[in-house]
Amino acid sequence: MHLRRRVLVTGGAGFLGSHLCDCLLSKGCDVLCVDNFYTGSKRNIAHLIGNPYFEMCRHDITFPLYVEVDEIYNLACPASPIHYQNDPVQTTKVNVHGSINMLGLAKRIKAKILQASTSEVYGDPSVHPQPETYHGNVNCIGPRSCYDEGKRCAETLFFDYFRQHKLKIKVARIFNTYGPRMHLNDGRVVSNFIVQALRGKPVTIFGDGTQTRAFCYVDDLIEGLMRLMDSIDDVTGPLNLGKPGEFTILELAKKVIELSNSRSEVIFEPLPADDPRQRRPDITLAREVLGWEPKVELEEGLKKTIAYFNELLSSTI
Repeated sequence: MHLRRRVLVTGGAGFLGSHLCDCLLSKGCDVLCVDNFYTGSKRNIAHLIGNPYFEMCRHDITFPLYVEVDEIYNLACPASPIHYQNDPVQTTKVNVHGSINMLGLAKRIKAKILQASTSEVYGDPSVHPQPETYHGNVNCIGPRSCYDEGKRCAETLFFDYFRQHKLKIKVARIFNTYGPRMHLNDGRVVSNFIVQALRGKPVTIFGDGTQTRAFCYVDDLIEGLMRLMDSIDDVTGPLNLGKPGEFTILELAKKVIELSNSRSEVIFEPLPADDPRQRRPDITLAREVLGWEPKVELEEGLKKTIAYFNELLSSTI
């Protein structure tokens, strides 16, 4: 008798989590989606309700969870500055208490567990592009610290459980990812620019627009996460996942305006505190150990994302 792999996805109703649930179900897994809907949305998983192999549980992982699964993807955490700075203490708690609870669960039931970490652990990097061996340049008392330091502490906990309890862990450092199901008001640059352009409002750049980012389409990122989870036990990470192509924020704004057929103008505002000047992943390790390489080019991904937001805005008017 074939037994389906039972997979828990925390933050499963979020942007990345809902795409991961889709992919896991398509691979024949039994999926338990856990979310407290702080930034996750029922809209993201509505199409899965009724699937006999999908289960939804409203739960905050800062409290213990008692379930039986084979694998855990720990994605629960607000990921945009607007959301994670809104309640910074809770952001730190979900990273620290939440990780302790999920690691404790994994230890109890002998499950393999993957942590969705972030490129924010590198802070405002003085090394470019950023390899996994770089320890970062981080302000531990700034307005973004609840997220940066929370994620750094979560990585510490994962590796301590690995060393102390021989837990099977995977740690992915996720760089800027975009695509359908991004939160409408999450303040992240791709969704911000698209929504402003589609509404015909000025496209707002913070700083002079020369700062750079590398943008990975969501389908490529999810493929990377699943390959990391399925890799041999020796591959623990941390592993950078992102697309190395680098664009200035001004280039992105112009591209979004062009693809949206918008007449929006670009305006400039002061740069927020601790905003990194450059951010680009060195994915040499992911290429070597996972055979993973992002395939979707920025223009193609932006077209799909713009189409999603266009439909979303039309339905909310």
